[in-house]
Amino acid sequence: MKINIIKIVRILAFLALAVFFLILAFGDVQLKDLISGFRTARYEWVLISLFFATMALFSRTYRWILLIEPLGYKPAAKNTFFALMSGYLANFILPRIGEITRCGSLNRTDRIPVDKLLGTVITERISDLLIVLLLATTVFFLKIGFFGDFLYFNLFHPLYLRTASLINLPWLIWMAIGLSILLALLFYRMIRLWLRKYHLFRRLEKILRSIIDGMKTIGQMNKTWPFLLHTVFIWLMYFLMTWAVIFALPSTAGLGAADVLFIMVIGGLAMAAPVQGGIGAYHWVVSMGLGIYGIPREDGLVFATLSHESQALLMIILGSFSMFMIFTISKKARHSGNETDSLTAGSDDEGEN
Repeated sequence: MKINIIKIVRILAFLALAVFFLILAFGDVQLKDLISGFRTARYEWVLISLFFATMALFSRTYRWILLIEPLGYKPAAKNTFFALMSGYLANFILPRIGEITRCGSLNRTDRIPVDKLLGTVITERISDLLIVLLLATTVFFLKIGFFGDFLYFNLFHPLYLRTASLINLPWLIWMAIGLSILLALLFYRMIRLWLRKYHLFRRLEKILRSIIDGMKTIGQMNKTWPFLLHTVFIWLMYFLMTWAVIFALPSTAGLGAADVLFIMVIGGLAMAAPVQGGIGAYHWVVSMGLGIYGIPREDGLVFATLSHESQALLMIILGSFSMFMIFTISKKARHSGNETDSLTAGSDDEGEN
């Protein structure tokens, strides 16, 4: 009961944060201006955007299979897709729980250990993070004249001031920090053998080793190039997905490729915020980003809403269907396993007679 209460509190806390972001984004915007923006939108571009999103999901499915195969497992493509979509659906309930959910879903249908799957998911996340950093660097240098002043005054200069204040800390404090880290490492080495007597610690070590094994799968793959090509294709689809919605509104239709890349990058970063499905955070960040181009905030919010809610609807529909299919497949597998056990037991009885 206590665990359920903690889960409920966590869900409510993240929802409260999402509501805060929504108020931040929509708080002082006139509803009639938003309605006007939705009326003038061209929704055929939103449908085209969903097509690109679906292509990215299929590619993500096969990329995940490529990471799983070096572990000695060959999951069915449809089961892998269902597991992936169940994870996206779970993120609308609790942020970041989707990674665990999709691993658990694939374990139910294909009996692959969850801890090994977690390693492959972390590898995916690292790969995508590297792509985001590469794209962010690219868009900065493509539009360095445009973004230079904005980033300097809003990011680099405040960061410099904060870093300078840390550097000026007394040397005794730095020594204390370094000594504390050293003592912590020595303490861990001393008590590690003692901790291994406990099942929980051994279990955590096993999970950590499995995660590391999963992260090594890129180097162990015989299909490294297909993995890289799928990664490029996924982000190309994300780019086209964003660009399609750009054409849906007259005020954003004039943005170029580098501008679309910028919106895609900041939108992806906003989706990483600790709120269900990026709700609120995506709307606020993307509308602010479009504001840099002089696009009215109302139009920025219409764009963000069309982009986010169309994707959310797609994830909810596909995720709900996938959850149903996972339940059906795992139920059939259990039923088939029970029948096999019964037949085996019957054969043993006949042999004894």
